[in-house]
Amino acid sequence: MIEMDPVIMQKAETLIEALPYIQRFNRKVIVVKYGGSAMVDENLKRQVIQDVVLLKLTGFKPIIVHGGGKEISKWVGKVGMEPHFVNGLRVTDDATMEIVEMVLNKVNKSLVQLVNELGVKAVGISGKDGMLLKCKKKYSNGEDIGYVGEVEEVNPEIIYDLLEKDFLPIICPVGYDDNFLSYNVNADDAACAIATAMKAEKLAFLTDVEGVYRDFNDKESLVSEMTLEEAQEFVSGGGLGGGMLPKLQNCIDAIHSGVSRVHILDGRIPHCLLLEIFTNKGIGTAILNSGEERYCHEEK
Repeated sequence: MIEMDPVIMQKAETLIEALPYIQRFNRKVIVVKYGGSAMVDENLKRQVIQDVVLLKLTGFKPIIVHGGGKEISKWVGKVGMEPHFVNGLRVTDDATMEIVEMVLNKVNKSLVQLVNELGVKAVGISGKDGMLLKCKKKYSNGEDIGYVGEVEEVNPEIIYDLLEKDFLPIICPVGYDDNFLSYNVNADDAACAIATAMKAEKLAFLTDVEGVYRDFNDKESLVSEMTLEEAQEFVSGGGLGGGMLPKLQNCIDAIHSGVSRVHILDGRIPHCLLLEIFTNKGIGTAILNSGEERYCHEEK
């Protein structure tokens, strides 16, 4: 047998390892909720977009739903306003809503540009386009926090049209109500609602944590994979930190609504999407429907 450079052979083995995942999820919809540090660091931003473009070119149907909270806070400060939060939710008055739309659309088009530069056609839209995200006013423990919306209805026709024409949809979470007023929607909530409406095979949350821990102070206790029932036990157990609790609840809601697998990934890790989706071991936490086989991460 001819001896080959081990580095070259390792690259070939990595590609072969990805083959069953490409076959399994070919032509399937995957929704990527893009946020956290991966939106701030320019190198990480480019790597995330490279990952999504690769997913697209290997047969997936990716959809990006992005936030922009840090950028919004920056611009609120630039115009001399003070960001105000109630129970973690941004209080959004008329002036703040105007800034929210401006900033999210700016972020949206910058992501479109990055995808286009890599040779894939992207289209950026908000939840108001095609009447995608219909909202009702969201309250925080009964307190009015302004134009903050809770997704009431998703009309995915525009997304189907874009996918059919081979575009990559990039969506910012601005919705509308019965009076067609604009509402700021939590990006996690928007991604969950869109994944549900699209009957997505996968929903991936890019975060600033490695995944779900049995004990957050023990970095060896990262849970690589859990069933829906196990996820519900984590939520009811009361041991999760405040930021992870609503995220895991979103994962549970998405799976209850028909999404097969939900992934919580550390967006600070370069090419985290590829490592989680195309390798046997993965790097984050995958939550899967009880009826799903433990196909991914089977070698753990």
